[in-house]
Amino acid sequence: MPRPRTVSDEDLLDAVLALAHRIGPNRVTFAAVAAEVGLSAATLVQRFGSKRGMLLAADRRGVDLWVGSLDRPEFESPLRRIEEGLAGAVAGIDSPEEMANSVALLQLDLTDADFHAETLRGARAVRADVERELVAAMDAGELRPGTDPAALAILIETVYHGALIGWAIHREGSPADWLRGQIRAVLAPYRS
Repeated sequence: MPRPRTVSDEDLLDAVLALAHRIGPNRVTFAAVAAEVGLSAATLVQRFGSKRGMLLAADRRGVDLWVGSLDRPEFESPLRRIEEGLAGAVAGIDSPEEMANSVALLQLDLTDADFHAETLRGARAVRADVERELVAAMDAGELRPGTDPAALAILIETVYHGALIGWAIHREGSPADWLRGQIRAVLAPYRS
């Protein structure tokens, strides 16, 4: 009979993601993760099989968290849900080093087919969520009539990615605050 897990998969994968953001995915090892979560490296090998398997599982978890970021029912305004959801998606990144390590993870997402499939799944879901919120914003009278929600969703997605690099270069405020400002700026001409 297998022993019960003392660390949940979610907690373990959150620790892998946090470590990858802190030290970079290339420096993540079973031993480093084991030290973070209080398990043995052998237990992690048994659970994931390889470092790649562990990073892929963590990437999948990160994508799921990203996709869930726009689920912000506490905000009545659809446009505010977009701003706060996308800002919340980067709330755990607090330094230029963590942003650089996030870009190193993105490099995996762009060069490895399995990682890319996860990232593409997430990007499509986030874009669809943004578009859904833009339609709701039009229905609520927050956006000008004639606004194309699909085109604006693509623009917001592009601003989201670019704003993170912009913050890493300029380092003004927090990444979340910088992103909020960029999202507000791109939405300003479309507001009613």
